[in-house]
Amino acid sequence: MRPLFLFLVCAVLWVNVAKAAPGDTTWVQANIANLSWYNNYDTTIVFPNGSTTYRKILMIFTLGKYNCGSGATYCGDWDYTVQNFLIKPGRDTMELGRFITPYANAGAPRTPWTWKQHYVYDVTDYASKLRDTAIIRILYSGYSGGFTGNIRFAFIEGTPDRPVLNVHRLWAGSYNYGDTTHSDSFNINTHFTTRTETAPAGTQATNLKFTVTGHGSDGNYCSEFCSKYYQVYVNGSSVITKNIWRSDCGLNDLYPQSGTWLYDRGNWCPGAMVYAHNNMLPGITGGTSFTTKVMFESYVRTGSGSPSYTTEANIIYYGAMNKTLDASLDNIISPNNDENSFRANPTCGLPQIRVKNTGATTITSLSIQYGVKDSVMHTYTWSGSLPSLADTVIALPVIPELSQIAGSATLYQFNASIQQVNGSIDADTTNNKLSSYFNAVPLWPATLRFIFRTNNQETSPGSGVSETSWKIYDMADNIIAQRSGNALSTIYTDTINLASQCYKLVLTDAGCDGLQWWAYSGSSVTAGYFYAKKLPNTNLNMNGYNYAGTYNNDFGCSFTQYFYVAPFPAGIEDVVKDAPVMTSFPNPAKEQITIDITGLSNGQGVIEVYDVLGKKVDNIISTSFPLTIPTAKLHNGIHTIVFIPQGHSELRLKSSIMVLK
Repeated sequence: MRPLFLFLVCAVLWVNVAKAAPGDTTWVQANIANLSWYNNYDTTIVFPNGSTTYRKILMIFTLGKYNCGSGATYCGDWDYTVQNFLIKPGRDTMELGRFITPYANAGAPRTPWTWKQHYVYDVTDYASKLRDTAIIRILYSGYSGGFTGNIRFAFIEGTPDRPVLNVHRLWAGSYNYGDTTHSDSFNINTHFTTRTETAPAGTQATNLKFTVTGHGSDGNYCSEFCSKYYQVYVNGSSVITKNIWRSDCGLNDLYPQSGTWLYDRGNWCPGAMVYAHNNMLPGITGGTSFTTKVMFESYVRTGSGSPSYTTEANIIYYGAMNKTLDASLDNIISPNNDENSFRANPTCGLPQIRVKNTGATTITSLSIQYGVKDSVMHTYTWSGSLPSLADTVIALPVIPELSQIAGSATLYQFNASIQQVNGSIDADTTNNKLSSYFNAVPLWPATLRFIFRTNNQETSPGSGVSETSWKIYDMADNIIAQRSGNALSTIYTDTINLASQCYKLVLTDAGCDGLQWWAYSGSSVTAGYFYAKKLPNTNLNMNGYNYAGTYNNDFGCSFTQYFYVAPFPAGIEDVVKDAPVMTSFPNPAKEQITIDITGLSNGQGVIEVYDVLGKKVDNIISTSFPLTIPTAKLHNGIHTIVFIPQGHSELRLKSSIMVLK
């Protein structure tokens, strides 16, 4: 859940505790710190006194940057573990949230010195602990500076989904994994001793919430880069098995980064929140006594290195649901400028929202109203089966307003609300509405040119088929154009004509390492590229996509760009034909040059290539365009390319290009 937009529309008074009107939100400002070295950063704060009930409590960690000064190295450049603890004097210590900092060099396009990233944690289950005086600790496990930390809490008044009858810590710590050099005294499982528990009266559900991340690297790259599992035992029997692995790092919304961000890891990705595992223990009701423990997969480390897992295990006892029929609108994924939904925006396609069933009754239908502020509001009825406490992403039908504003630089507001649940008004209307702010999609011409060079990475060894492809979809999910099943290290030029409507361009890389990644520099992996152009040769802006520089074409598993094509005045094709234009690319060129011409009925003629001194260095007969010529005969430097159409010796089309082999 990433409901950051909740806070954008709230009036916030930045004092230690800011109290709003009943039914609104109380804000508590906690830590503000420059994180400069491996250390605990503690702040004593005063929470509300517990006399008010809260529907939801959120902890928002805002990560930023500061300049470490001249001569400093690795300033905000590395993936460090950040844990946030609640410490009650003389009582429990509990971890409330964890994330791993991104590789955030200030020279990377997404992480300049002004960059901010928000991590939003639902800490409602800890309401009984978030009272009165407490210490909030940031444990920064970093060996260089450059990051800032700012923690705030939002106490949203109302009735919680269900009461928490008790919550406390079972185990916590960072422990070596696979270490048998001390007569098993360092076996990780020795730290997870069997615990005997008795469920409080009224218990309806019991959650063993386990946060675990793998770190270190031995001969098998454990525990950061190897997938292992743990098992949860109840009364001596294994009841749950969970893999300690995160398999979607190449889809991180914070990309590109100045490090190995796209490698999957031991339940974490650089720059992303760490998601706890909620292990619901079976067969436990009020008064039940039981034993529980956690056992990690057996492993013996290899070679040097120190594999380890950092852990936090809390047990949470829940009572019965407080509401019979209730739905909560938890997030607007798109349209939204929230950086945690970067890949899905901007959009002129299907708006997406996340809805949760916060009542006891299964939801079978939802009536949802949505639209752009100050425009027509639209209504959609979703049908399905959403069990109690489950959530789902709902794609709402396309609305014309998102296309009508295409190309505008104005900041817009999108509103969504739940009107009915199962045909009735639900029990709690305070969680039914959300708003987001967003930018419009770009306006692209009807005629587009895509220039696409594959790299040499295959879909499977020996297949000879590139792992990268592109497709254009309309909003009915029909494929309008595509380039797939491509050869390796090959340049493709496609010119397409599109009708006026909203489209989605999707670049997909099966290896989840984009078309070009800085880590492959100097290796056998070649670099590919993708250009979207307006004729004759103007690059079109794509959200977060870089045509040049260190981070170009570094998009991980995929890249998505929504765009709208507006109708053009009649006669534009004739204008193009009357003004033939020649383009050559890439510039600079290394292995080959692609030449293309628009505005001519055929490509028959002669191409002459001249060096910087005016000497003709190549002569090629052409029959059609685009045409590719090797740079083998050319020296480094600027060259002029001249095309003389057959039968029109008076017409000479020219372009210049730099050769750098």
